[in-house]
Amino acid sequence: MNPEMKKLALTANEARMLAIQMVKRAASGHLGGSLSCMDILTTLYFRNMRIDPANPQDPDRDRFVMSKGHCSPAMYSVLALRGFFPVEELRYYRSIKGHMSGHVEKSVPGVDASTGSLSQGVSVALGMALGAGASNRSFRVYAILGDGEIEEGQVWECFMAAAKYHLDNFCPIIDVNGLQLDGSTAQIMPTAPLSAKLKAFGFHVIEIDGHDHAQIAAALDEAAATKGVPSVILAKTVKGKGVSFLENQVSSHGKVPNDAEYALAMQELEAKRRELEV
Repeated sequence: MNPEMKKLALTANEARMLAIQMVKRAASGHLGGSLSCMDILTTLYFRNMRIDPANPQDPDRDRFVMSKGHCSPAMYSVLALRGFFPVEELRYYRSIKGHMSGHVEKSVPGVDASTGSLSQGVSVALGMALGAGASNRSFRVYAILGDGEIEEGQVWECFMAAAKYHLDNFCPIIDVNGLQLDGSTAQIMPTAPLSAKLKAFGFHVIEIDGHDHAQIAAALDEAAATKGVPSVILAKTVKGKGVSFLENQVSSHGKVPNDAEYALAMQELEAKRRELEV
């Protein structure tokens, strides 16, 4: 693993630890989908996005929308590590003492849009991408959606509009972990063949392993280089990635680990940190 990718992997591992600490302390939160998209988020915020934590409202910054807004533990842990606010503030997640609720809110430094109701976030991202052209700016707009979220019809209205307006600065990323709140996506509402559907909607489709930082980085670079059409990244992931008892479990969606599980999760992620540092 080259040094850049190793650093991203270490950052993602640290963010996973922070997310689990947040949910454990608050006794509430969504870990499964937060852990599955962590590698994508760290690559975006620590490699690809044009952002400055010292100037979070820079009009020329790239934008990001966490369309699956319940995955706030991932969003907030990455923003804290990137320097938008002190890591210590994460202890007040879902607390009246802090400013971080269970869904992503724009009141938190570094957040570009409040989200929660599934499918609305990606539509906000589409509007931002349109706004870049209207204001003669060159920023890019990214959004992460869950693969359960794309069962919402509004997502596909958004995708039709993105193709119509040739929004090559718009890049949705679908976290394809195969699970949602109450079962597998294949059982609840199959979306396969997803790649073919998105191509039919006019997208340039890139399929990757959503836990391989080199593949994520290459996909983001490819999307940025693709002109005239929007790009979508289909990231195959594992729900609950990084923690053995959470991986590929439907129950990981909103699970709060008990004391023994929390200790095991920290032990496993600490072991991963030592492995990566070798």
